[in-house]
Amino acid sequence: MTATATPDRAAPGPALPRCLVLLLGTASAVVTVAGLKAMAWLIAPVLLALVIVIVLSPVHKYLREHGFRTWAATLVLVLLIYGILVAFSLVVIVSLAKLAALVPQYTDRVRALATTAADAAGRLGVRPGGLREAASSMDLGKVLTSLGGLLGDVAGLTTSVVFLLALLLFFSVEANGIDTRLADIDGDRPQIRVALGGFACRTRRYLAVATVFGLIVAVADTVALAWLGIPLSVLWGLLSFVTNYIPNIGFVLGLLPPALLGLLGSGWQRMVAVIVVYVLINFVAQSVIQPRYVGDAVGLSTALTFLSLVFWAWVLGPLGVLLAVPATLLVMAVLVDVDPAAGWAAALLRAPPKRAGEVTTG
Repeated sequence: MTATATPDRAAPGPALPRCLVLLLGTASAVVTVAGLKAMAWLIAPVLLALVIVIVLSPVHKYLREHGFRTWAATLVLVLLIYGILVAFSLVVIVSLAKLAALVPQYTDRVRALATTAADAAGRLGVRPGGLREAASSMDLGKVLTSLGGLLGDVAGLTTSVVFLLALLLFFSVEANGIDTRLADIDGDRPQIRVALGGFACRTRRYLAVATVFGLIVAVADTVALAWLGIPLSVLWGLLSFVTNYIPNIGFVLGLLPPALLGLLGSGWQRMVAVIVVYVLINFVAQSVIQPRYVGDAVGLSTALTFLSLVFWAWVLGPLGVLLAVPATLLVMAVLVDVDPAAGWAAALLRAPPKRAGEVTTG
């Protein structure tokens, strides 16, 4: 009896060398990042709009479940967004106008302090000539303008995309069928549904934590600065609220302007008082307590959070500083969470899980 020969399976083609795969992947990443940086003028507002829609989508759903028609619920959200933007812009514009009127009063004080510093440096052996020239030509307006530039940039970029935000909120009407669409995807690619749902959930938790801590810090700073007699305490409280969305270094950015005004207005004792207040309130809340809750909310390690801040600030500009964490969560959802074979990357990038019985302190 003759044995029937079975056809051999097609031999797999030769795999690419690992070094070539790494080089191609690195080249693709460089090209992608360069494209993101070139399109930052569009990508940053779109990402901001996406984050806002994700955060407000539960409110939209709540309104529809309580008798609002779809168009009425969307209109309420659009008016809410416009109201917040208008109030924010008015506070910034009025405060910056008052700051501009206040600057000339401190010009002589700045030059006197700089001259004193130059004389002290001369006594230590440093040639004071150059320092005195710098002191005589110092423009306080430029210094305070650069320190307050974050609020101006955020206000300008935010108000410039009002139409885009409104458009995306109107597109939220299409979100009525998002559950059905995700269910269809779930039948073919269940990992995509899980990844997108995890991104939305972690983004909401992160913004909720940052907003709650930001409000607490802003109110406490405003009251403390007003008690210390620092001008424009409301503006600096608003700056504290905005910088609370900036991981790791937001405390320093919010401290510089009021500390400088304290030094110019009442001397170094008032500046030290402002620094002590910010250390007790902002540093403890933003740099000690909040990162624990943020880590629990989004699952990102502290090192990755800081690196994402630097990276997205370079790629997207001022809005990249505020959107660093949501942008990182989106990239991880698209590149890591959707791929079952990328579990090793998720284990390296996410915050270490708590051990059984461990209780979060602070």
